[in-house]
Amino acid sequence: MTNGQISLRSKNGDDTKVKIERPGASSVPIWALQWSPAKDDAQDILAVADWGRKMSFYKLNGTAVSKDADLKFDPLFLKFFASNDFVISGGSSKGAYLFTKEGKELGVICDDKTPNFNADSWITCCAPHPEENEVVVGTASGKVAKFAISFNTVHGLYRERYVYRVGVTDVIVQHLLTSDKVRIRCKELIKKVAVYKNKLAIQLSSRVLIYELNDSDSMTYRIQSMIHMDIDCNLLVVVSEHVILCLETKLQSITFDGVTEREWVMDSTIRYIKVIGGAKGREGLIVALASGQVLLVYIDNPFPISVLKHSLPIRCLDMSSKRKKIAIVDDENTCLVFDVKSKELLYQEQNANSVAWNTQNEEMLCFSGKDTLSIKASTFPAHQLKMSGYVVGFCGSNVFCLGSMSTMTSVEVPQSAAMYQYLERKEFRSAYEVACLGVTDTDWTHLGKQALDALQLDIAKQAFKKTRNLTMLELIHSIEERSKRSQLSEPNNQLMFQGDIAAYRGEFSQAAKNYRKSGHDNKAASMYTDLRMFKEAQEYMGTSTEKEKKELISKQAEWAKVTNDALTAATMFWEAGQRLKALEIYGESRNYTELQNKLVFLDKADKNELKLCAKYFKEGGQLAYAAEAYQKLGDKKALVDLFVQFHSWEQAFEFVRSNPEFKEDVFFPYAKHLAEEEGDFERAQEYFFKAGKEEEAGKVLEALTKNAVNQNRFEDAAFFYWKLSCMCVKMACSHGEKEQAMLARYSHFQRLSSMYYTYDAIHRYTEQPFTSHLPEVLFSICRFLLHSMLEKDGHFSFVPKGISKVSTFFSLAKQSSNPNIAAYKLARHAYDNLQRLSVPARLQESIDIGTLTVKAKPCSDSHELEPLCFRCLQKNPLLNRQGNLCVNCKQPFQFSFIGFEILPLVEFVPEDGISTEEAVQLILQEPVRSATAAGARERDLIRQENGYEQLRLGDHDDVIGDEAEEESPIEKLINSEDDVHHCCRRLPTHPTVQRSAQVSGTHRSSRPEVGGARSLAVPLDETEAATNNRVFQLPVHVPYGRLVSGVPVKGPLSFLQKKFIPQREQLSLRGQCQQSRLGGRRRLQ
Repeated sequence: MTNGQISLRSKNGDDTKVKIERPGASSVPIWALQWSPAKDDAQDILAVADWGRKMSFYKLNGTAVSKDADLKFDPLFLKFFASNDFVISGGSSKGAYLFTKEGKELGVICDDKTPNFNADSWITCCAPHPEENEVVVGTASGKVAKFAISFNTVHGLYRERYVYRVGVTDVIVQHLLTSDKVRIRCKELIKKVAVYKNKLAIQLSSRVLIYELNDSDSMTYRIQSMIHMDIDCNLLVVVSEHVILCLETKLQSITFDGVTEREWVMDSTIRYIKVIGGAKGREGLIVALASGQVLLVYIDNPFPISVLKHSLPIRCLDMSSKRKKIAIVDDENTCLVFDVKSKELLYQEQNANSVAWNTQNEEMLCFSGKDTLSIKASTFPAHQLKMSGYVVGFCGSNVFCLGSMSTMTSVEVPQSAAMYQYLERKEFRSAYEVACLGVTDTDWTHLGKQALDALQLDIAKQAFKKTRNLTMLELIHSIEERSKRSQLSEPNNQLMFQGDIAAYRGEFSQAAKNYRKSGHDNKAASMYTDLRMFKEAQEYMGTSTEKEKKELISKQAEWAKVTNDALTAATMFWEAGQRLKALEIYGESRNYTELQNKLVFLDKADKNELKLCAKYFKEGGQLAYAAEAYQKLGDKKALVDLFVQFHSWEQAFEFVRSNPEFKEDVFFPYAKHLAEEEGDFERAQEYFFKAGKEEEAGKVLEALTKNAVNQNRFEDAAFFYWKLSCMCVKMACSHGEKEQAMLARYSHFQRLSSMYYTYDAIHRYTEQPFTSHLPEVLFSICRFLLHSMLEKDGHFSFVPKGISKVSTFFSLAKQSSNPNIAAYKLARHAYDNLQRLSVPARLQESIDIGTLTVKAKPCSDSHELEPLCFRCLQKNPLLNRQGNLCVNCKQPFQFSFIGFEILPLVEFVPEDGISTEEAVQLILQEPVRSATAAGARERDLIRQENGYEQLRLGDHDDVIGDEAEEESPIEKLINSEDDVHHCCRRLPTHPTVQRSAQVSGTHRSSRPEVGGARSLAVPLDETEAATNNRVFQLPVHVPYGRLVSGVPVKGPLSFLQKKFIPQREQLSLRGQCQQSRLGGRRRLQ
């Protein structure tokens, strides 16, 4: 109707059955209606075209089938093809257009630009042919024209996968061997398709779709990528990572992302392209040009490679599977085969329109022409079959042909003719390869017999396997076993084996003649004996010597072995003196009882026999007997390997105690066993080091450290880093050329160890409800860790993995806000830093409350908290941007890892001319103690010389009793009898301690050599102390780790970096150093 509505009525037109309301088209007149003529549809479909330039499709009940399609013209007619696959419509645009039955435009049938038509007015009507793809149109000016619609074949083939277009908008992928199919609906005009391995490319009007197989064994495809481009190309090829477009004389390589990666320009028009495979992203193409030239193009190579040049244009070509031969078909229907390397013409055949090599056989191809399929193997005459069409593929015994109706068929062809051709030339290997493509059982039997007569045992065996001829397989196995001990190429041996073959076929007389010709009368005798033909056996027996009897016994043993009578064969071999063969049989049959019995009769001279026994015992898990064999043999290395292989570590360690040269052979695999099977990495690291595999030991420790950090086991991480630092020290001792690098790594690992050790307490404080540390200790820990994070630029940028700056600042802020500590200024600073960090939600509220609370506190820190430098007696700020050292004299602080307070440690320099060993001996001497401190001061002389204030200690001790005066605070501290681990208390500032000090004292220790008195002096000139090349630092207490001696002294020394003293010689400045030996001078650095 003109109002846009549709009314379905009865035949008389008076009864309205269905009324279709069309929203949005109430005022648009409908100009064309057409029912679908298809009879196989489940429901009737009504196509509607209106002057709103819309095309709609409805069911009988008025429901829309699909979304309305937009038109570019005002439609005047609408017609279905008889096949119901297409719709034709046209009108005001002076043209007729082809649509899918869903309304998708496919192309133009005719318009005002069509040659010989020149429409000068609207096309008002059309009529499609009921059977052919033809249509007649009429115009308003009275013109009538008929047009034929042709659809080109759009298809692609790769081996057994064939893809082709159906219905213009759908693609079907068919497996030609299994006949499995899958349909891919694109709903647009499909221009080109291509397939390669697991890739499928479909070119539409404005884009190229790339599909990929979900599984190599399935037929399910999924979209991998989409290339948006509108290219009118001649040919389309897809490979693993690229799409290749052929544009007349040009090839373009486009990635799946749409990037044009490479372009090749040819001399003439490209007529044929084929993918020959290759590595992913480096596939090769063979290209045939109209000029007769054949090129080889690799995807990753910008330069084509010329393969050959033919005088005529080439219409088809293919390359053999190993790329040694190439076959072409020219415009004169001649098939020519060339050698790729030499470019020599091997042969040619007439009447060919297409050619294809067999993908499974290098020498076989097929070509078609004049309704004939020809199969040619090597240079033999071609075998011909009746078949129409074009051959496009040859896989095994299946030939793929494209018929006249663009249908692909798979034809299975026999290969018997080619096999017999190869047999005539005695080319058994080639005949076998052809037979594998597909022949009958009779052909396999014939091949087996021919190969066996020529003693081609491997070919004969495979042939008889196909027919399951067990008798002949047994004969071949027997010949193979015996040929291992004799040369098969010798004429006599060939006659002997041919005699065996004749005997198996029942030709006994011929077999005996062959045996006699080969000089094996005994075999003929043995044969006749087995046949119970005693007279014939006597004829061939003759007179036998002792040697011949032994040989006969050996032969009988061989036969017993072939017949799987292992025990009898071994016994005969042993009696014949062939001990190795007997032992081999016992070993292969795993008869270890007999091997044990024979081992008793062997001694050290029987090396081969002992080795063989040990081998079989080891394979059978007989450790004790294998060890006995190696002991008799005297092979210690093999014995060690045996213990290691069976993980008999106790025996291995016992052996190493008496043979230390095999230490590495035992400790290294034991370390790997501990690490890989038992997971005991700490012991594994220890044994790696014992085995001299320092790198493996380091890798184990580093793995342990990494796992500990990932699992938040920071205390374990600190321990492992400490172990790594100790290992670096040992490596520095043993590898002088790596000393500097190892000491640098030592310092780095020591730093990480201390940081993770301290962060463990912070992590426990923030993550667990309770902590075992006092607030003062946590306060010191946080300060120590923050100072350790500092770099040279003064920023907290050295933050190892797992350590949280948020947790550290949060813990510092909480402890600083503690009234017992009252470091409110430092707390404010910590909260300010937290504001610049990403804080977890669980801490945000606590931080906000703490920030507000600390603002109500005084903006100052308690002066008692400021750390004191024991070198210059100056106080330092709580948070020092220079790190853990004095801001005044740059003296590094030494901390107690119990309370993390600064220890009273200094460095001093001996007098020039005094060696380190002599200084150590003098320091370890017992001090000469004065009776009183007052008497000592009377005899002490303080004088200034060469920029130093020197403290001379008196040599008299006659002051006693009442003359003693009260000691100074420093003397009380150092002379106290407290444990060494409590001597980290802060030294008070004393007015008498400015430039010099006398320190003496003892402590209780489990190691009596640790502790003692000290005598120190402060240098007035800092540069003099720095230029001395022998500086070593002496701690008040000894760390828990053992120090290692043996590092060579080079340049400035440090107690933990350059000079390592055994624990029995650890220094603590015991007693007063005698002036006569040390010159009375000590420098405090």
